[in-house]
Amino acid sequence: MMFELVVRGDIVTSRQIYRGGYLACADGRVVSVGMQDPGPSRERLMREGALVFPGAIDAQVHSRSQKGREGLAAATRAAAAGGVTTVVDMPYDEEALVCDAASVRAKADDVERQAHVDVALYGTIRPSDGVSKIAEQVQAGVCAFKFSTFGTDPVRFPRIPRGLMELAFRAIAPAGLAAGVHNEDDELVRTRSAEVKDLGTTDYTAHGLTHTPLSELLATAEIYEMGAHTGCRAHVVHCSLGRGIEICESYRRQGFQASVEVCIHYLCFDEENDVSRKGGLAKVNPPIRGSADREKLWGHLAAGNVDLVSTDHVAWSLDRKNHPDMLVNASGGPSLEALVPMLLKGCLERGVELTTAARVLAQNPARHFRLQGRKGALTVGADADFSVIDPTPSPWLVARSQTVSDWSLYDGISMPQVQETWLRGTKVWDGEHVLSAPGSGRFVTP
Repeated sequence: MMFELVVRGDIVTSRQIYRGGYLACADGRVVSVGMQDPGPSRERLMREGALVFPGAIDAQVHSRSQKGREGLAAATRAAAAGGVTTVVDMPYDEEALVCDAASVRAKADDVERQAHVDVALYGTIRPSDGVSKIAEQVQAGVCAFKFSTFGTDPVRFPRIPRGLMELAFRAIAPAGLAAGVHNEDDELVRTRSAEVKDLGTTDYTAHGLTHTPLSELLATAEIYEMGAHTGCRAHVVHCSLGRGIEICESYRRQGFQASVEVCIHYLCFDEENDVSRKGGLAKVNPPIRGSADREKLWGHLAAGNVDLVSTDHVAWSLDRKNHPDMLVNASGGPSLEALVPMLLKGCLERGVELTTAARVLAQNPARHFRLQGRKGALTVGADADFSVIDPTPSPWLVARSQTVSDWSLYDGISMPQVQETWLRGTKVWDGEHVLSAPGSGRFVTP
């Protein structure tokens, strides 16, 4: 048999690493993985010493939160440069909330015209619609639903009241999809925010003082109990605290479908050393916590208690991130290109198995969004999605990145470098340029 592509390198899977192994591909799919040379191929990549890593699935991307700013084309270019071959895009598009079948189909059409890598879509609800639009979004192909216990914006990012949240969980449960929820208690955040404003606190500590650990943990417990009560798969989308993962574990031990996601910034930064220097650039919801909590998260990751690691990527313009009053700044930042390299950097430095990274960045997200068998694994029959990564750290510079942003928390940090990204057996990133045309990406559904 003549293969289309054979790659030799350190093949990282969710179970083992084939040092000096071989990955063989044909018709855009994986044909074999192992230590034996599979035979002749039309193209052969000899990448000894490099990691051949499964195409990552970024489970949390906001490509359209700022209208006219980034969009699917730019976000998926950044994804390709970061070894991310599937983006799961959030529904909170400015002036275009993805909350019914028509909006899902419209965004899916944009994916097919604009995307450089594959894209799956979250759906949500508009509070005034109740749960009437959930079933039609399932039929239109959303891979999960997203809600929030905290209201960022009444239109673009609304709080879903508890009574409506229960009904939504009940409506989603029969479809088998997950309900992902932003985990902060609205009442407590607003109470603490008023107190901090009265005190006149505006420095980097203000955000952590308003969005407290207790506000996150109360919401986390509420989300999992909502899932237990309704039979819906309950998912916390950005856990910043080791205690939050312990709450998830308690529900799992009781037999409930509970899962937890940690964003890459919680594993890379801490409040006292990084937020103190970066100010508004480092503002995220929930906040980046102290170094002790970061170490607890790494402990849970190494123990296998973290389901997904994602970015919560959003490419805000700099004027929305550099206000001297911490509380005025928008939350979030661009990070699609840093996700895979930074997690690998952390694993290599801390002695965490790279198979763990393959699970939380690829295999588990594919299973979570019901894309398994096609995405997220270097296994026979799956799409030939992978990256080639030089594990030797060198500085990543935002000036040379594919993002539309001229700022990044990761600017100047030494990390492994994504030398190539391949989507369905076709090279889409060569280490300097995105090679795929807009529309090369596909809308992928459960």
